[in-house]
Amino acid sequence: MRSFLRPSFFRALLPAAALLLAGCDLLEFSPNDTRVPEEQQNLTAKNLARLAELPALGPNDTLRFIFTGDSQRFYDDAEDLVKSVNQQPGIQFMVIAGDISDFGLGREMRWIDDQLRKLKVPYLTAVGNHDLVGNGRRAYQQIFGPLNYSFVYGDTKFIMLDTNGREYNFNGRVPDMPWLLQEMADTKVRRHVVVSHIPPDDADFDPKLSEAYIAAMREDPRLVFSMNGHRHSFRFGQPFGDGVTYVNSDAFERRRYIVMTVWGDKQFRLKQVSF
Repeated sequence: MRSFLRPSFFRALLPAAALLLAGCDLLEFSPNDTRVPEEQQNLTAKNLARLAELPALGPNDTLRFIFTGDSQRFYDDAEDLVKSVNQQPGIQFMVIAGDISDFGLGREMRWIDDQLRKLKVPYLTAVGNHDLVGNGRRAYQQIFGPLNYSFVYGDTKFIMLDTNGREYNFNGRVPDMPWLLQEMADTKVRRHVVVSHIPPDDADFDPKLSEAYIAAMREDPRLVFSMNGHRHSFRFGQPFGDGVTYVNSDAFERRRYIVMTVWGDKQFRLKQVSF
């Protein structure tokens, strides 16, 4: 069969092919691609480094931070939230109670970071069930870092915990109770705050661990409150009648966040802010 493609055609095509291959790092071949630019890797460690650069809090100083959750695909709301938070005086950092993404895609997490990196303060995240969909766990770990971690600011330890039991087929190991109890056994700080995505009375929390989890909250003498997301709406109270306060955040789409102010041993005040 006679070919109609002349050598001159291939010679003309080679420069374009070379340019395409040279720029392959800029291309995404799949929505599940978990490759991440260096500047958007290990964001938890980078934001904790920023937090460490802030003036240290003394034992009698007031802790003040923003609490919100479920940013998911609400990118326009994220932009407006950042503008509002940047106007809040005396804020030290922001906490997001999970579901940074909707489909567990690294690209979604990076789009949210594109907005949140405009904050004047660092932000820390807990992992949500949507963040674990598909390749989400790998993407989250690359972009943010560990699924369980803690940090101390001033005299308060924040314990950031994966409670997305359904994503592990309720295997009896999530949340990681031995790790949680070890963190709560820390007596070097005055206060504890536990942040996770799924609250223990939700159907997505592993039922085999809910009783032990609630007991751990109740028996921690340093616990100020437990903070959750997932439900996309504000809730505040002591649902188990055991003296432990649970705070649930609005999602970004509700266009409200909470300013938490903490002082003393367990005194606190919360204020809802609309934007």
